[in-house]
Formats: sequence, C-alpha cells, structure tokens
Amino acid sequence: MKHQEDWRPVEVWGRYWNMNSAAVVCAELDCGSAVSARNSEEASERPVWGIFTDCLKSGSALRNCLPGDETSDQSLEFICSDSVRLVQGTNRCSGRLEVKTNQSWSSVCEKDFDLQDAEVVCREIGCGSPSVLQGALYGEAEAPVGSREFLCEGSESALLTCSSRKSSVRNSCSPGQAVGLTCSGPDNIRLVGETSRCAGRLEMKHQEDWRPVEVWGGYWDKSSAAVVCAELDCGSAVSVRKTKEASERPVWSIFTDCLQSGSALRNCLPDNGTSDESHELICSGNSELSYFCVLKCFFIRFQMSAEKPSPLTKNLKP
Repeated sequence: MKHQEDWRPVEVWGRYWNMNSAAVVCAELDCGSAVSARNSEEASERPVWGIFTDCLKSGSALRNCLPGDETSDQSLEFICSDSVRLVQGTNRCSGRLEVKTNQSWSSVCEKDFDLQDAEVVCREIGCGSPSVLQGALYGEAEAPVGSREFLCEGSESALLTCSSRKSSVRNSCSPGQAVGLTCSGPDNIRLVGETSRCAGRLEMKHQEDWRPVEVWGGYWDKSSAAVVCAELDCGSAVSVRKTKEASERPVWSIFTDCLQSGSALRNCLPDNGTSDESHELICSGNSELSYFCVLKCFFIRFQMSAEKPSPLTKNLKP
C-alpha cells in the first residue's frame, strides 16, 4: 500500500483476513477473482502499513483504509485469477461470469457456455465443482456480451486456454441470458480418523498441505463445530472436544476473528504453527441422508402401529 508517498507491505491487525477479503482486493485491482492467499514470514521486521480489522469489516475498499506506521515480519500474499471473475454473487464462488480479453470485461451468453466450461472456471478461481449454471441467476449483464463460444473439455486450468469459436448467438443474446454460475466451496477441510467422513479430527488443506487445525484464542465451541458440519454437508454438530497429542507437530492456526466474523472455515486464512492439540467433532451425518432416515423410521413405526391390533379390539371374537 502507498501512504505518504511510501510503498510498504500491509499487515492486518486482528488477523481479520480471509479469502473474501482477498476477493475485495483483487476486484479493486481489476484482477478478477481471488484464487489463493497466505501469510508469509520474513527473516526480519521491516516497516509496514497496519490496517485495523474494523475497516475491512465495514466493507470499505482497502485503498480507503487509513493505515498506521508499524514494523512487522509478516506479509500478505495472494493470487488473483486475472482473466475471469464472478460478480454480484452471494460469496466469492458465485455470481455472474465475466471474462477479460484485451483489458476489457465481457459477460458470456448461456448458450455459449456448458458444464465443462463451468468446471474450468470453478477450478480457475479456486472453488469446488459447479452446482448451478443458469442465465440471469445474478441479475442482468452490465458488461457487453462477448463474441466467443467456449469449447472446454473440462480438464483445462484456465478458461482462456480452452478452444473457442465465434459465437453464433451473440446478436440474439439479451442481458438476461448472461451466464450465472455457482461453484461449491473449495474442498480444503475434512474430518479424519474415524470410519465416517462426518466424524474425526479437523484438518485443513493450505498450500497443498493437509494439517490439523488449531484455533487461536480458544473460540471453539459447538456453534463453531456446527458451521464445519454444515460446510461438509454432515448435518448438525453432535459433540466437540479438544485432544492432546504426545508431541507437537505442524498445524494450521486460525484466528478467532475469522470464526467470529461469520466466515466459513474454508475461507479463513491460516498461519503456520505447531501444537500438540487437535479439535475433534462428531456430526449427525449427511443432512439429506438423515432426513430420509427419519422418514423411514416414521413409516416403519406407522406400519407397525397399523398392523398391531388395538387394545380395544384384540380380544373381540368374530
């Protein structure tokens, strides 16, 4: 950040820095969607501009925050997609698709875009598989409709590396037919150590490395566990506990500010740490499966009660 004619690294006080914050900065820089972010540690402290968490929480653009003069050995690093972005969505993994070519953003007609194209976009912006693909899902297009039809196979790393051809429907594509896309969240949290995927030790994947999660500040309770269970589509939280290992090992440390902000755990930006503690939780199970189990039990009980003779009639003789 440049302040008082001096460019310095930025440090966020209170550690309220997650993928949603990174998405705001990528948008400010006209660099598409946020793909990844991390805290890095330098060999020694140097001058930085410190930003208070309240400024980011208010929804203000980072460039409008008033920094303080500090020193730190921490840096914030992130990667933006540059050529694709999702706008006006409910989170960074949803929105109306826009593609940048020749330094100009354009929307995409839904007739020029299919599921294979969507898989590439979701992967490019660091999100999970596409779950919804629908025109006008996130409002009418504000950017002009592009002139290319994408022909991805689904395995490409970036949309602009896919084959394409001139659109045959561009002139007949209305703003309401611009592609809206919803990707699932990034597949970077899991529960391990038990027979069910919905129970066990909480782990997080960051920088291609799976590690146990430690929550700094002690803000970890059943409400926090419920958020994780919901993220994993594992129903509600049944129990949660801390366990102590025989020795310390590498962990990903999450600051309490991120959980208290209401952010999904998968969007929190972890720090490199070591700890002998783990968080273990048990979820009720897949929410849809649990629903069907309840229905099945209800109908079995109903059937049994229907077949069982009434106390008033079982002794009556014909």
